[in-house]
Amino acid sequence: MADPMPEIKSLAHAVAAWPARMLFPPVCAGCRRQVIQPGALCGACWPSLRFLEKPWCEVMGTPFAHDFGVGFLSAEAIANPPPFARARAAVAYTGVARRMVQGLKFHDRTDLGPWMARWMVRSGAELVADAEVVVPVPLHWRRFLWRQFNQSAELARNVAKLAGLPFAPTAVRRIRRTRQQVGLGHREREDNVRAAFVVPSEAEIDVRGRRVLLVDDVYTTGATVAAVTRALKKSGASAVDVLTFARVLPGDFRPDDQDTI
Repeated sequence: MADPMPEIKSLAHAVAAWPARMLFPPVCAGCRRQVIQPGALCGACWPSLRFLEKPWCEVMGTPFAHDFGVGFLSAEAIANPPPFARARAAVAYTGVARRMVQGLKFHDRTDLGPWMARWMVRSGAELVADAEVVVPVPLHWRRFLWRQFNQSAELARNVAKLAGLPFAPTAVRRIRRTRQQVGLGHREREDNVRAAFVVPSEAEIDVRGRRVLLVDDVYTTGATVAAVTRALKKSGASAVDVLTFARVLPGDFRPDDQDTI
């Protein structure tokens, strides 16, 4: 005879959640229309979400229009090899994805974190499988006090939970308060974050000899994650992979694109 307890527990959770659903009905993550469950997208927003899938550059994760075979690299990866091993993103940073990132980042929509992380784990499955610890891109302490939370840490915490991996939120420290990346070109972004990150001596145990999964919200030019990667490798990380929720694709970059700041 089947054990009825799982069904009873499920019903109990549903009943317990009912008052909250009535008072705070779930809304679309993109446009705030009412939906069936939290984190879902409405029928109008869902088609505008572009998931990034193979074929893509094995290093940068940039999607190709055609399948060129295993190991084929993009011109960017060949001309300017990054310090990290691989980068992957769940979706293109346009439309509803942009609104989700900005909702999490500037409007305290922390309820989006678990849903965004699920898509990230799906897209970065090969990176997650190889990772030994999850580390977020840090905020400077002054900016953290102003915002009250780090959107990258929120995503990283959920990724680590879903993947069953150790989470090291303080493994990297931002020691220099940089300018916002908004409005800066590629070279200016690199100069802006150069030597801005360090792994504190007490945190080296979290990364030394380990393959690190570095998590951020948006990959724009890669300047920020490259700077953090160098700090991690300087402190003994064996390799670094980068996983973000969204990515600005080549040709879509605009000076006002919101990269990590």
